[in-house]
Amino acid sequence: MSPDSFQVALTRAALKDLKSYRGDAAIVKARIELLKTDPLAGHILTGSLVGVRSLSFSLRGSGQHRALYVFRELTCKSVVFLIGPHENIYDRGERRFKLLDFNFEDEDS
Repeated sequence: MSPDSFQVALTRAALKDLKSYRGDAAIVKARIELLKTDPLAGHILTGSLVGVRSLSFSLRGSGQHRALYVFRELTCKSVVFLIGPHENIYDRGERRFKLLDFNFEDEDS
């Protein structure tokens, strides 16, 4: 597929997560946009988060962060449902993934 041929969408909760990054939101958004060209960039999770991928990124002064997402092959779309610091992200991701109903708003970047 050609560059930018994949779509990226954020759930309402993930959009709220992104806004919480304030000054670093542009950096986080740029990292997530990597999924437009490489939707399999994140590593695959297992256990209760089977089918979910985790995209890692670092922010100066605040350490490691993750964006948890599901890549939907049929629609060529990555759905990001959680963005946050690495600490406890998989526990939070498990709760949010259970509630995921794929009602999301497209994030036009």
